[in-house]
Amino acid sequence: MSRTTTKTKGSDLPPMPILDTKLYDALSGRYLSYALSTIMARSLPDARDGMKPVHRRLLFAMTELKLAPNLPPKKCARVVGDVIGKYHPHGDSSVYDALVRLAQDFNQRYPLIEGQGNFGNIDGDSAAAMRYTEARLTEVARLLLDGIDEDAVDLRETYDGSGREPVVLPAAFPNLLANGAAGIAVGMATSIPPHNVAELCDAMRYLIKTPNAGIEKLVDFVSGPDFPTGGIMIEPHASIVEAYKTGRGGFRLRARWEKEEMKGGAWQIIVTEIPYQVQKSRLIEKIADLLTNRKLALLDDIRDESADDIRLVLVPKSRNVDPAILMESLFRQSDLEVRIPLNLNILDKDGVPQVMDLRGAMRCYLDHRQEVLVRRSRFRLSKIEERLEMLAGYLIAYLNLDKVIKIIRTEDEPKPVLIKAFALTDNQAEAILNMRLRSLRKLEEMEIKGEQKELSGKQSELKKLLKDEDLRWQHIDAELQELKKTFGKNTKLGARRTQLADAPTIADAVFEEPIVREPITVALSDKGWLRALRGHELSRDSIKYKEGDEERFLFEVETTDKILLFATNGRFYTLACDKLPNGRGFGEPVRLMIDLPQDVEILGMTKYEAGDKFIVASNDGHGFIVKSEDVLAYTKNGKQILVLGDKGKAASFAHLEGNQIAVIGTNRRLLIFPADQLPEMARGKGVIVQKYKDGELSDIKSFNLADGLSWGSGTATRTHSDLRLWRGDRAQAGRLPPDGFARSNRFS
Repeated sequence: MSRTTTKTKGSDLPPMPILDTKLYDALSGRYLSYALSTIMARSLPDARDGMKPVHRRLLFAMTELKLAPNLPPKKCARVVGDVIGKYHPHGDSSVYDALVRLAQDFNQRYPLIEGQGNFGNIDGDSAAAMRYTEARLTEVARLLLDGIDEDAVDLRETYDGSGREPVVLPAAFPNLLANGAAGIAVGMATSIPPHNVAELCDAMRYLIKTPNAGIEKLVDFVSGPDFPTGGIMIEPHASIVEAYKTGRGGFRLRARWEKEEMKGGAWQIIVTEIPYQVQKSRLIEKIADLLTNRKLALLDDIRDESADDIRLVLVPKSRNVDPAILMESLFRQSDLEVRIPLNLNILDKDGVPQVMDLRGAMRCYLDHRQEVLVRRSRFRLSKIEERLEMLAGYLIAYLNLDKVIKIIRTEDEPKPVLIKAFALTDNQAEAILNMRLRSLRKLEEMEIKGEQKELSGKQSELKKLLKDEDLRWQHIDAELQELKKTFGKNTKLGARRTQLADAPTIADAVFEEPIVREPITVALSDKGWLRALRGHELSRDSIKYKEGDEERFLFEVETTDKILLFATNGRFYTLACDKLPNGRGFGEPVRLMIDLPQDVEILGMTKYEAGDKFIVASNDGHGFIVKSEDVLAYTKNGKQILVLGDKGKAASFAHLEGNQIAVIGTNRRLLIFPADQLPEMARGKGVIVQKYKDGELSDIKSFNLADGLSWGSGTATRTHSDLRLWRGDRAQAGRLPPDGFARSNRFS
């Protein structure tokens, strides 16, 4: 159904139609368009050139402005003006920010733009205004654009149809993995750390020779990310392989430091490299706050003596302190250690977003280089054929020069006469007629035949290249070999900056400030807000939560205690009670205190007691018993205890408090078996607790047989003593629970 408005008085425009539609349909359609635009045209990089549209347009606009590495730079305002006027109709500040980042050597492992002027620094200071700064392309950017004028890639119309822009760059440089990328789209994100080009070249050359190479073998070449700010990566090799195999993971990165001896036996620590994307000024500010709050028992002072290079001075409280333990305390509490995420979510050649593994990302790049090689070869072949055609015409003109001149002088329309007289093509006749007189005298038979011979040889090589795929792969292999020489590890830009080292083993030896023992009540809300309230025996009604939030866990501890958190990813996390946020307000999100992924939830929470034992189980029905001492974790990343399958997650957590174990599944089958049938392990997948045909594990608990099985029913608790029907052995299916058992299939 539609209707039209009346025509505006004095306007020549036709009346505007008004369409009746549901608000839901209108909003959902427009939001979908926005989401697709964000994913494909803003946030995710292309697997082939590693570029987002704004970066690609920046480089192309600078090419059009003749800002090659060997030519003088131009004002950034001129570049930004061309970009937003011709290719990228967005705000000038966003385009300039993108330009600045491509020029910052502490953000880009291989900068694409060479800037002159103030382009910001690692302290977090912003760049000068675009009217003050100048820029030109680097050699890396030249490689990315190499072949852009030889039909290497498709071009499309610009937003206003007034020009053309490349869909993707030819990319003779593996920019996606070399410089990395980061972005947040609608419903998805990407995070790719930078890598060393020489290592990438070795890996891709091996992949050309062995197309089915495993990730383990590729990691022998690409040992891990290589960050522009250096640092030391302490991620275990197995975790690196797993991250590259799945396209998701993370890498622990630490600052580089050294002990500097001073007079009289004194010493101080010098930090020479800080982790990637950590602002030096904010890092110092945070460490200073920790000092003020007396959370660094071993550190006396911090000074910034940096100039062009990083030099942070850390002064210990005593010369008797172990430097390694001092640094360990700082790594745990400050951004001197960070975790760099890996999420290889990129757009393939068809513009479809997907999470690739390391081999898939490399394969996309190599296939793109194969296509670029074919297109450039065809372009060059067509140009050679055109030139050979011209040379054949020039040779005829040379051998019949007097007759050609006579025809041109005497004929009103010399072109058809030349074509008929010498059997020329239209292009040959046009070329002869367009020659200048001074060029006629330069025509020499030997020069023409020499050029013909040279071009015929190139023509033969190109035809052979286009027919033979193996020959093309050899050509790409040679390109990678040459790229490795240019950016090899013996060059200033190509030398590996991030060192790989084993994970530390002294994390539990960190000295801490004496803690005053005080009673507190720990509260964790349903939405993940954690706080510690002073005192015990608090009224639940006095504890307030945010609107729409409610109590999840509440128990009494002391400031000298530790609490354990068990999450659905099978990891245990440890928090010291004296470090918990106080009870003012609603506390702080627990995700700020531990590295808890967004799709992971807290499953259980308890006070740490030496000698305690817990039952942990996954949704596929596997589980085991673990000691509390084995689950203590000393880093924010926690400790993996329950090993899960690809789609598995932890489903239940309970204290071991009796001689029997009860387990119930989502299929509403209850099984009770002796606790000694469940093994005790420190880490692993466990054994089958209960078998399921249609369903998965819902809940598990431990109890004493003499006390009967209890479960929550509304606000009351029910107990069943005669359990003969449900008793059996581990790994059986079980039976329907007693009448009145909770419909939630949970014991509490």
